[in-house]
Amino acid sequence: MLVHPWDAAVSDDEWRDWLGTTALFGQLIVNNADPSHAPLAIPSHAVLEGEDLWMHLATPNPVWPHLQATKEVRFTVVGDYAYIPSTWRAKAGGADEDGVPTSYYATVQFICRPEIVDDPEDKAALLRTQFAHIQPEGGHAPVETEEPPYGRMLPGIRGLRLHILDVLAKFKYDDHNPADHRERVSANLEARGDFHDAGAATQQRRRLGLRAEWRDR
Repeated sequence: MLVHPWDAAVSDDEWRDWLGTTALFGQLIVNNADPSHAPLAIPSHAVLEGEDLWMHLATPNPVWPHLQATKEVRFTVVGDYAYIPSTWRAKAGGADEDGVPTSYYATVQFICRPEIVDDPEDKAALLRTQFAHIQPEGGHAPVETEEPPYGRMLPGIRGLRLHILDVLAKFKYDDHNPADHRERVSANLEARGDFHDAGAATQQRRRLGLRAEWRDR
């Protein structure tokens, strides 16, 4: 992934804080054990627990032999994305049709070493940890190996701990452009109000307050 200096996270706290505002749902990318075939992409929720990502997948999922054959995988999360039309990015004083469109987005990519979890007690502990993150209000049955409903369901899943080796974070919101340009685009996003426009505008305004004018740095 290309990360320009003006798109990079200013610190680990920035991407961690952003992940705290969005459901940690992404794609697990795994090399195919047969290099003549495409990599596997598995959509899944995950939770960030310390320096690991924890998730579980169904036992029949075809990804398991490929996970066992590799040493590194990638998990990627994307959010607060929006299409920015060409007319919003014209240079001041220039014709609207001379602008060049782009996409805004925030993304975090984790490079990880996978560890498969098959012990029933460990799988139950993993599920309890996921519940604590994703459903902190509770309201679910206890996750115990010998108690329904989860006890009888544990053989149907395998756990996965992804030990984080590296993190790539990117916040692509035109930080290299002048402040007045970014303020105008944020206002346009809020007025348009499509899909993730509000989130993209929030990220752009946040980055503007955080970094101000890139060209002055």
